[in-house]
Amino acid sequence: MNKIPIAFAFDNNLVFPACICLSSLMMHAKEDTFYDIFILHSENEGLNHQELDKLPSFYPNCRLQYRSVGNIFDKAFEIRGITTPAYYRLLIPELIPEYEKIIYSDVDVIFRDDLCDIYHIDIDNMYFAGVNSLSHLLKGTKEYYEKQLYISAENIIYSGNLIINSQKIRRDNLNIQFIALANKHFRFQDMDMINIVCQGKIRYLPPSFCLTNYINDFAVNRLEEILPIWKEEEITNALERGIIHYNGPKPWKQFCVNYDIWWEYYRKSPYFDEKFYFDFYNKKQDELDQLSLWKRIKILMRYFVYGRKKS
Repeated sequence: MNKIPIAFAFDNNLVFPACICLSSLMMHAKEDTFYDIFILHSENEGLNHQELDKLPSFYPNCRLQYRSVGNIFDKAFEIRGITTPAYYRLLIPELIPEYEKIIYSDVDVIFRDDLCDIYHIDIDNMYFAGVNSLSHLLKGTKEYYEKQLYISAENIIYSGNLIINSQKIRRDNLNIQFIALANKHFRFQDMDMINIVCQGKIRYLPPSFCLTNYINDFAVNRLEEILPIWKEEEITNALERGIIHYNGPKPWKQFCVNYDIWWEYYRKSPYFDEKFYFDFYNKKQDELDQLSLWKRIKILMRYFVYGRKKS
């Protein structure tokens, strides 16, 4: 049996997508994979976990545990609607001391593969393993890292999907450094803190571990720019089987890149609600019907141009 510990952190606003995220994780678990799932939440706000608690009854090869987080980050800087639970991943080595290594994931993701192979990669001399964010290919972001934070934009990883070397982080007392930075006005909060504190001690993973909107865009429209970073087969694997991270618009709220994949997993999940499904699409259809003729033409033009580029 391969036991894989994995942690998530969220509040009541994300319980619904968390259920679909965890369902997708379990749908792809191999027969000999057992997920030890930890959910971090604020001790000041009770988590409505009744639906989450049903998960082990649907998928017996998992265990669900909850860990409450104190008030360490209650006054931490918030921006772009990203709230305090975003910081909780930084405390995972202290909150979940029973593991030397653990995976962390946001819940606005869909898993499309078992995590056993990626979990067992060697990160003994590193603090974290994650996916390059391509920040050096985005002008505004490149300038932010190099002119404001004075770190290389080429080495920035996403913080939404991580493998954490808890043993080394505990040994080197990194939690002290993370807490000290929590009030700084970083544009990308916990992501910036990880990349500042851990620079030089990060292992880089293939894009299949965190397929964001940006990586998807580059893979489809600007492939030649990312081939120096990843092999073409790694990019293809990410598009076909990678963890989809909806790091922009959320598919349960609006149409976005790969929204259809999220809805496919929602329909397959034990949490599927026919009324929610119908109401979402019915509302979106009404919104399209209310568009002006010119806006409808623009939508058709986008599809026409995209189709010609693909062919």
